[in-house]
Amino acid sequence: MRALQLIEDRKLEVTDIAPPPEPAAGEVTLRIRAVALNHIDVWGWRGMAFAKRKLPLVIGAEASGEVEAVGPGVSSLLPGQLVSIYGARTCGLCQPCREKRDNLCEHVSGVHGFHLDGFAQELINLPARLLVPAPPGVDAIGAALAPVTFGTVEHMLFDNAKLQPGENILIHAGGSGIGSAAIQLAKKHGCTVYTTVGSDDKIEKARALGADHVINYREDRFEGVVRKLTKKKGVDVVFEHVGTDTIPGSMLCMKRGGRLVTCGSTSGVSAQVNLMMLFQQQLRLIGSFGCRMENMADSMQKMAKGLVHPVIDTQVQLDDIDTALERMEGRKVFGKILLKMD
Repeated sequence: MRALQLIEDRKLEVTDIAPPPEPAAGEVTLRIRAVALNHIDVWGWRGMAFAKRKLPLVIGAEASGEVEAVGPGVSSLLPGQLVSIYGARTCGLCQPCREKRDNLCEHVSGVHGFHLDGFAQELINLPARLLVPAPPGVDAIGAALAPVTFGTVEHMLFDNAKLQPGENILIHAGGSGIGSAAIQLAKKHGCTVYTTVGSDDKIEKARALGADHVINYREDRFEGVVRKLTKKKGVDVVFEHVGTDTIPGSMLCMKRGGRLVTCGSTSGVSAQVNLMMLFQQQLRLIGSFGCRMENMADSMQKMAKGLVHPVIDTQVQLDDIDTALERMEGRKVFGKILLKMD
């Protein structure tokens, strides 16, 4: 069967690999339906893995699949069922796993597509416990975007930042996959949404998703605009995933007692923090990584109700992966790039 493998840093190839065996106890065989690309794929492509990995490695950290076969002991899923795939291989046994705090697993063995073979292959065997059924009304694309694009944002905004209706929020990179999801989720939650974009052609697209104020950060200093628009009060929450380039300005945008939640560092992993501002303004800086499977289920329920929807930039074939990753590196996208698996 076909798979998309990282052969060496910045070298990807479509290869033929052996199909998986019959599913073992507690496993199912999935036919992958859609794979969504993320910056974690760019990091892996660059060779920025945070743990040892063995090449060649099948890429793809976010995907949906259709159940092809079930192994012994699996009663929660049926052949033909569409599911969203949790991307980390958790143990399922430690206290955080038992408490459904999946992303805090104490014995996680890695992230698929980064440390472990990922989902850009036709068939794969996975533990049934890592699969979240898609409700009626959610298609393969929506299910593919639940684990990272929407699940990560649900976890950031509601589990960690405790976003409340009526609050103001600044969302960085509103044209990114998680940015486009964050705009929708925050607006539907009853918040005033400020967002940054990197070009004028993204302004109206961000507004169409629900953003109240859109700032081209290449033309204006976003912190100055936000301070002016909020009459120097600042915002309650900052949604961060850019890193070095935006952390100092983001802190200037926060109101007293505000919360900054971050899940990424695409512009660099180190940033200066004004400690006097941090304690005098009683700010809270919150790190967030991944999501809980419950966040995935909640996201798909909102899709099924029509409250939010996937924003798709382009869909590409496996052979076009280099072009897609270069497009992501250049920040030319609005929404998500999807790999077609059929």
